[in-house]
Amino acid sequence: MKMLCHGIDISDNDVSCSDSLIENVEKSLYKIRDAGAIHALLSNVTGDDIVITAIIDDDSLLESVNQAIFECFKENALGFDDLNGVSLRREDAGEGISYVELDLDDNFIPDAVVISFDTYCGEYFVGNVAESAVRAASGMDDVYSVKSSVVNGITHIPGVGFVSNETDDPVVVANVTNVEQVGVVAGAMVGAILGNKNTYLVKRHTPINVIPGSVIFSVSAIMNGNIIDLAESFMFRSRIMNK
Repeated sequence: MKMLCHGIDISDNDVSCSDSLIENVEKSLYKIRDAGAIHALLSNVTGDDIVITAIIDDDSLLESVNQAIFECFKENALGFDDLNGVSLRREDAGEGISYVELDLDDNFIPDAVVISFDTYCGEYFVGNVAESAVRAASGMDDVYSVKSSVVNGITHIPGVGFVSNETDDPVVVANVTNVEQVGVVAGAMVGAILGNKNTYLVKRHTPINVIPGSVIFSVSAIMNGNIIDLAESFMFRSRIMNK
């Protein structure tokens, strides 16, 4: 069993995703399920980036489901720079899809925490920020696997093609096998991210209205095939109480 996360900018501006783009992508998700995914979700909308997350229970479906996700992007894209960065030849790979292929524990419902970043100018430090979230979740109780899309070289997306390490808006995913620990794991990851400079937690579908040189991120919990935006809950829990 695997969780497949594809993060990409298919917006027609550098700040946000339009409501119509989001609606059209959501209407197309059924095609990914038709390709064999047991779940296909628009898990994160972060600035001008979106993340489609799919779950497969048969690894032989990996290529066909990845292809269906790529087709969903192409059919609904308003901007094509990241799509054009995907190449069938390794040597032509450019800035493209942020891809995570995460092994899941077959014995549990595939609950997960999905974190998506958006940079305004491809800020150089965002890879380190994403990796700090991976380190925070690694080794925690009930975390079966955790991974980011950050790589030093070329990434091969089975069934789709190749992208380079110029891809600059990372995705981080952690599979959690105890529902009561999802919040604990997400809290550790969010805390690690916010310890970095110029990095801000936002609600799902928030434009990147920040001073350039900054990074925003959204955090979603996938619970039994449902999406929960955790930003507002964390903002509420982080209130400073007065005397």
